[in-house]
Amino acid sequence: MKVKTPLGILLAASIAMTGCSNNDQAVSASTDAGEVTTLRFSHFMTATDNINTEALEPWAKKIEADSKGRLKVEIYPSATLSKPGATYDATAKGSVDIGMQAQGYTAGRFPLTQIVELPGITNTAQQQSCILHKLYDEGVIKDEYEDTHLLALIGTGQGALHTVDKPIRTPADMKGLRIRQPSAVASHIIEATGAAPVGMPASDTYTSLQRGVIDGLSFTWQPIQAFRLDELINTHTNIPFYNSTFVISMNKDKYNSLPDDLKKVIDDNSGAELAAHISKVFDVSNAKAMAAAKEKGDIMIDIPDPLNDPDWRGPLMEGSQHYLDEVNATGLDADNVYEKAKAASSACMV
Repeated sequence: MKVKTPLGILLAASIAMTGCSNNDQAVSASTDAGEVTTLRFSHFMTATDNINTEALEPWAKKIEADSKGRLKVEIYPSATLSKPGATYDATAKGSVDIGMQAQGYTAGRFPLTQIVELPGITNTAQQQSCILHKLYDEGVIKDEYEDTHLLALIGTGQGALHTVDKPIRTPADMKGLRIRQPSAVASHIIEATGAAPVGMPASDTYTSLQRGVIDGLSFTWQPIQAFRLDELINTHTNIPFYNSTFVISMNKDKYNSLPDDLKKVIDDNSGAELAAHISKVFDVSNAKAMAAAKEKGDIMIDIPDPLNDPDWRGPLMEGSQHYLDEVNATGLDADNVYEKAKAASSACMV
């Protein structure tokens, strides 16, 4: 993807500007001159999660700066304003103004989008964001978001397998294990290995591991540190098992109620460029979390190309086909979207 000006540079410049007294006076004067619209932004990550501190909070500050104080984004982390799996619907209904959630948290709600989660489609979070926005711009998955004003579709990186004292080298090692699954895509693949998928929000994984409710989880690396799971987990299988996705959207009525110049502020700070910036934070964080686990002395098992691995190819392809068949059964053309996703993957190589 080519962008004229990296969003990270714009965000950094905006934050620097908001720290200047002259700019503070300008924002204050503008606020006094016009009505301030407050947008409530709900997501499930913690306030200290680096996705919140390095991506979402700077974005909120830039919206306020670009609107000269006429827009204010209040962030509500840790699912305090809406449940993790209900945030998109809360945004559509207007219970919140802006929301971010994992599509996989609402089974069957984004079936075509989740085809991008299948193994073999993407290597990095940034590539995945590019694929998602390409499919959206081409109208392939656009209908799944027609009830909100879309701000960004975000890749979070490849999901690995993480356990406590249970090394996983082949699918046979997963038989009988209870593995937390983040989506229907991962669930089908987990079942194909002989393990039992267990659905739960990311915020419940720490206590579930601690109490032995689950034996491990399928997760990208970034949340391992964000949810303090590194305190419990000591064994990791680096395998491109699935690729989780997030959506950030805005209530349509709230967006349409804004004057054109404020709509432009929102539009100028959303889309593929916003997604690319957030997914870059994920890519960097995933690498850091993995490096920290290695430094801690955790067991690391690498399976870089499972679709060509004699042990792993079978269950991964079986689980993928199960998901595609399930979507096809609803009348949607999952096979066609799968081919378009693979084509987009090649076009989005970074």
